[in-house]
Amino acid sequence: MNRIIHKAATRGHANHGWLDTHHTFSFANYRHPERMNFGVLRVLNDDQVSPGMGFGTHPHDNMEIISIPLEGDLEHKDSMGNVAVIKEGDVQVLSAGTGIYHSEYNKNKDKKVQFLQIWIFPKTKNVTPRYDQISIRDIEKTNQFYQVLSPYKEDQGVWINQDAWFHIGKFEKGKSDNYEIKKTGNGVYVFILEGSVEVNGEQLNKRDGMGIWDTPNLQVNAIDRARVLLIEVPMNL
Repeated sequence: MNRIIHKAATRGHANHGWLDTHHTFSFANYRHPERMNFGVLRVLNDDQVSPGMGFGTHPHDNMEIISIPLEGDLEHKDSMGNVAVIKEGDVQVLSAGTGIYHSEYNKNKDKKVQFLQIWIFPKTKNVTPRYDQISIRDIEKTNQFYQVLSPYKEDQGVWINQDAWFHIGKFEKGKSDNYEIKKTGNGVYVFILEGSVEVNGEQLNKRDGMGIWDTPNLQVNAIDRARVLLIEVPMNL
């Protein structure tokens, strides 16, 4: 088993006034030669957007972009004609493919929005752009991981153009679960949304991350009440 640990305080940070953001991997003005990616996982940004503010219309191509709101309401508009609001309990995917323009704004004028912005390199380039979002409120479970993203459109959760799986787990203190790697050659990036856990013997706290590969599974034990995101991705670009 191989692993790499990224403590929350070591992430890149930028405060633009309207946007307070932390970067697990190199992004924008944050450059770290040893933090360019974890396999095909290229970006993991922890964004907080001020009331009524947001990202103006901008382009993307050949990237799978996943947004997971943690607090507040995020309004999305894109060049395919999609207009939607995502909030805590939703997962959104934008498969940029041949190219797309979109904007993201804090829907509310009186409270912040906090969300994870995740970019994954696609399995196939120049596909037709696609948008999807789901509510995970009806499928969420307690004290075990449940799937919110996969490579298959008929599977539970949203799907993307890559051999990747996302799972979320909400745990009570003292509870645990084992996660089995779905595909040989994949690794898992563990990101702690809330609380403290022990992963394969290593303690991780809120917003800490750990990448694990060359192992068939991993064990997550909740030290306190915790919420954990697992991002399984191919390790080879």
